Amino acid sequence: MEPGNVTQLSEFLLLGFSEQSELQPLMFGLFLSMYLTTVLGNLLIILAIISDSHMHMPMYFFLSNLSFVDICFTSTTVPKMLANIYTQSKVITYAGCITQMYFLLLFSGLDIFLLTVMAYDRYVAICCPLHYTVIMNHWLCGLLVLACWIVGVLNSLLHTFMALRLSFCNELEIPHFFCELNQVVHCACSDTFLNDMVIYITAMLLAIGPFAGILYSYSKIVSSIHAISSAQGKYKAFSTCASHLSVVSLFYCTLLGVYLSSAVTQNSHSTATASLMYTVVTPMLNPFIYSLRNKDIKSALKRLLGRVMRRGPIDPPQ
Repeated sequence: MEPGNVTQLSEFLLLGFSEQSELQPLMFGLFLSMYLTTVLGNLLIILAIISDSHMHMPMYFFLSNLSFVDICFTSTTVPKMLANIYTQSKVITYAGCITQMYFLLLFSGLDIFLLTVMAYDRYVAICCPLHYTVIMNHWLCGLLVLACWIVGVLNSLLHTFMALRLSFCNELEIPHFFCELNQVVHCACSDTFLNDMVIYITAMLLAIGPFAGILYSYSKIVSSIHAISSAQGKYKAFSTCASHLSVVSLFYCTLLGVYLSSAVTQNSHSTATASLMYTVVTPMLNPFIYSLRNKDIKSALKRLLGRVMRRGPIDPPQ
């Protein structure tokens, strides 16, 4: 690389999905409605859990944290995408791109860690029901969430500082609708071997590790449910983790789809569309999955909406 080829980088270009101007209003309306649905749905879950004393249990404490992270996760990408569509601009500043990449790594990591913690919570509830309240006490629940944030922040800082050391040339186009780590790294004209190694190692530790923990928890859960003699008991035990299992399956299947699409095809639009599933669609569907499959959530939402319709105050948590 010659010094003359290096530019003083000030911005990237996010190529997005389509360059056809007639599709831009349709895409703007679609993504705006999806974003508002995501924020409203997850916010209702949080308010329902906070306002109802019956919901002050570890399972719903973790769910409220997951809903908050999903709001932040979607808010990291969609508002910028909407602004670019509205202004017919594809520009994102260098500082804005690095900041967006940091928060994307943080909240995607938190999603994975919280889903793992929730799997452990279901494991304790089904496999050790007599000791559940002793094991999953308020101190441990708070510590688990704090650990998720600490690991997420450290992982994000690591990748961000590794990206800051790179030099960029004249090819500043990112074939995506957000600053995805791998795409940003491969825009660099300096040596990215160390960055690639860190990406692969952290992916192994922080993605496959939690997934293995989820699989182990559910293998124990299935064994415990199989040992229950009555069909009603089996159904009751399984129903307590059905929503979480659905969310985990949706998240990991869409995440797997992203990397399979990028590995199989060189079409950047296909990869961007696959990424849309786990960055926008999955956070939007999570509240619907929990509200439709969980009776406690449905009851809490009805009570919350009933109080709002009557314009009564929300009862403070007891």
